[in-house]
Amino acid sequence: METIDIGVIGGSGFYDMPGFKNKKEVFLDTPFGAPSDAYMVGELGGKRVAFLARHNRKHNLFPSEVNYRANIYGFKMLGAKYLISASAVGSMKEGFQPTHFVFPDQYIDRTRHRPDTFFGGGIVAHVSLADPVCGYLREVLFESSREAGVVGHLGGAYLCMEGPQFSTRAESFTYRSWDVDVIGMTNLPEAKLAREAEIAYATIAMVTDYDCWHEDEEHVTVEQVVKILHLNADHAANTISKAIERIDMNRDNHLFSGLQFAIMTPEEHWPEEKVEEIKYIIGKYLKGGEA
Repeated sequence: METIDIGVIGGSGFYDMPGFKNKKEVFLDTPFGAPSDAYMVGELGGKRVAFLARHNRKHNLFPSEVNYRANIYGFKMLGAKYLISASAVGSMKEGFQPTHFVFPDQYIDRTRHRPDTFFGGGIVAHVSLADPVCGYLREVLFESSREAGVVGHLGGAYLCMEGPQFSTRAESFTYRSWDVDVIGMTNLPEAKLAREAEIAYATIAMVTDYDCWHEDEEHVTVEQVVKILHLNADHAANTISKAIERIDMNRDNHLFSGLQFAIMTPEEHWPEEKVEEIKYIIGKYLKGGEA
């Protein structure tokens, strides 16, 4: 199987990663089903990198239809240590303008219909999400965005809504009262699953609009969003390319062992079929070594 250092997830409007050398498509089948698309694997910035279009390159998957478990498990199968997620978001703050990038350090979950854990089925685990983003990766991305000429904001709260509809005005004002910074539909399931998979994860939240709270702006339309998405895509690719060059793969990172004290079920009670299902995640914690 192909092996990589870094994974990249592209969101709406960002369906390919330019600059790859020796690029090839890798199709994976996971215990959780098929990922959103083929992984585009190649060399970039001196690293082995895999790119995945979250909504498929055809953009035919709703946020609620994305198979987040398969996507993250596929990156784990490929050996990813770091995972960069680029996503379109609405701004909840006047100062976070369309075309700006935000690098959140917190999330709020307002989803309802999405499996967001690899565990269950006989094995209980509780990972820490107090700090759901890899601080090192987030700062590397922020510094890289500045080098790419993007207006960036380090830190903030990302509210993850169910969608696919945009917010009602009442919802938008409520979220503003919570001091939320941006709103999107995809990143928290990814962050939770990446933490369980011991992959260091961070978000590039690419602002496309002001949601519907901003009374001086027109209501959000798909046409407006798509126009900004294309403007953001080049900046995202440039930022990520610079970040990949900066990432130190030899750096110690406690997130690579995030499950060490999280699994509650004693190993002697782990069902064999569940161990087989998530062997890429828990294999190193088996007394006999990897499954």
